[in-house]
Amino acid sequence: MNPSSFASLSLNPELISNLATLAYTEMTPIQAQSLPHILAGKDVIAQGKTGSGKTAAFGLGLLEKLDVKRFRIQALVLCPTRELADQVANELRKLARTIHNIKILTLCGGVPFGPQVGSLEHGAHIIVGTPGRIDDHLRKNTLKLDTVNTLVLDEADRMLAMGFQDTLDAIIARIPAQRQTLLFSATFPKQIQSIARRIMKQPIMVQVDSGHENDSIQQHFYKVTDDRQRMTAVRLLLMKYRPVSTLVFCNTKKETQEVADELIRHGFSALALHGDLDQRDRDQTLIRFTNKSASVLVATDVAARGLDIDALDAVINYQIARDAEVHVHRIGRTGRAGNKGIACSLYNDKESYKLALLDVEIDPIIGSQALPSLSLLDKPVAPPAMHTLQIDGGKKQKVRAGDILGALTGENGIEGNQVGKIYLADNWAYVAVSREVMKPALKKLGEGKLKGRSFRVRLIHN
Repeated sequence: MNPSSFASLSLNPELISNLATLAYTEMTPIQAQSLPHILAGKDVIAQGKTGSGKTAAFGLGLLEKLDVKRFRIQALVLCPTRELADQVANELRKLARTIHNIKILTLCGGVPFGPQVGSLEHGAHIIVGTPGRIDDHLRKNTLKLDTVNTLVLDEADRMLAMGFQDTLDAIIARIPAQRQTLLFSATFPKQIQSIARRIMKQPIMVQVDSGHENDSIQQHFYKVTDDRQRMTAVRLLLMKYRPVSTLVFCNTKKETQEVADELIRHGFSALALHGDLDQRDRDQTLIRFTNKSASVLVATDVAARGLDIDALDAVINYQIARDAEVHVHRIGRTGRAGNKGIACSLYNDKESYKLALLDVEIDPIIGSQALPSLSLLDKPVAPPAMHTLQIDGGKKQKVRAGDILGALTGENGIEGNQVGKIYLADNWAYVAVSREVMKPALKKLGEGKLKGRSFRVRLIHN
């Protein structure tokens, strides 16, 4: 039998026959690697890109385990947005077509609370929801999770990036410790590793299309004559490759600020990160860069140490790093999770010896290339995809990520996929919104209420 066939699994025959009607013939890599462990009742961490087939992987696992005659909530699936929760619930309903009398209920923010309470009173087998709304129901005792035996965190990295850490902890505390936990994530940052250690029991790690492929980072080296040409070279490379997010490394704090200032002067959305920033400015700088409301972050190696930045399209070395190991660390920040990355390094005659040292460490190194045409500088600079709004209320005012998301996507609001990362501090919060909906988002938050209170909301500029 084909090992990638669904029929090779110990699945209910009705589920397998239904898969055939859905034209699911062979398992995707993430399904083939994770499903045997899921069906064996193990805790699983699965890392894979969107579209890798993860919903069917955890969906088949929890449906196989479900006792439909036991009319209690047996599985909880947590998703970062209402759109994803709806998509997951619809996929689960398709997978469960041959199971009679199964009830799958979605609980998300941005829709009236009352009807959800009514639906819960009628019972359900599987709940799919967003952390904020699930937490609301738990606080109001309209939802009980003491019969849950399977917990799924879908797009866990995005939930943590949007600021749901505390909410997730509160929800998980209400679920029996004797359960199966399945964590699906496109990336595997430190936050995910930390939550996995706390909530999972000897999890099996499954990775698909992640890590560095041999060709995932393209390295380019450009020779410059002086610092003036070096600065022009940075602008040319940004205009040639047009990366969404770029990290520019400088060897000194002074150069870091100078490069950022020069890029801003030429219309780029750039920020500097160095040791002279206070903690609040450092936090705000990183928030704006990671939520894609600034396109370029110029930093020293010391300032960038420990940064957890995903989906970085390009790294530009304003100067070659002082040693080969640092260079490898710098360029390793791009091309993650199966994505392609670009690393561009600038050097002059005096730095040529550093290039020779790098050749021992990194294979292959492409020889020096000609800089892109100066005509690129006549083209307009692309603005960042997002804007950041600051709300003068945070954890101490009991504001949660779900409150902000609900306020933005409620009646006549913006779409959930137009909301980016949400960051909560003690006395303020930041939320990224798509550039084209900045004004309605600002109005919605400014004129609406969070936790029954009005908070000052403003756009963060350079």
